[in-house]
Amino acid sequence: MGKAIKSIIFTLLFLSLSAAIAFLAYLYFYRPGDRDLSGEWATELSMTQYAAAQAYGWLQDIEAVSISQEDVEDCMPELTVQVNLAFEQTGRFEGTFSCNVVPESYEACNQAAYEAFAAVFEELVAERLRMAGYGGGTDAEETEALISEAFGMSAVSYLTTCGPALLPDLEELQAEYDGSGTYEAGEEVLLRQFEAGGTAATKEESYARKDSMLILSGEAGAAVSLFPERYPIVYQLKQTESR
Repeated sequence: MGKAIKSIIFTLLFLSLSAAIAFLAYLYFYRPGDRDLSGEWATELSMTQYAAAQAYGWLQDIEAVSISQEDVEDCMPELTVQVNLAFEQTGRFEGTFSCNVVPESYEACNQAAYEAFAAVFEELVAERLRMAGYGGGTDAEETEALISEAFGMSAVSYLTTCGPALLPDLEELQAEYDGSGTYEAGEEVLLRQFEAGGTAATKEESYARKDSMLILSGEAGAAVSLFPERYPIVYQLKQTESR
């Protein structure tokens, strides 16, 4: 009787262990989970701090500063440029990728940056006019008219033409982010081998994926990136990934 019970218990344990091993094998070979990056992703690169620093530096150069860089930044909207990143899995934890900066989002961001800068510039001009004892009106519309009369163009056009570059060049961003090639997704490291575009032949980045969010937290080793301060980069899945 005891031997029969032991045999039953052993059989149940063996079946349970076999089922557990089979389930783990299924997860390992057929459910790549967080290491399956297939799909189209997008992120918004923040340009607000960069643009504010460029604007503030130019205002310092012309001795028109009565506000801080933080004040300039506070006057600007959230300035972002969209980057798209697509992965197509062709093997276990590997496949192809393509990445590109969206030119239309860059142009819209650049325009918004100069419009915000123009508002700051007009306020500083109005302040200088009042300090100089100017007797006319110095509200936004009147100051804009004075700037147009003095420079032969609107404040936005003047700053765009004669002022600082508020954003990095589009070509600079494209050189940093655009490219295509193959990838391998390790446990915590994403290795991208560029076959077209890119400032480096390879990028080795720490990454983590959680559902519809992909976080690239920086390049392993040397700071190859032109903009290392922009890490971590958070991408959102644009559509349901293929499996």
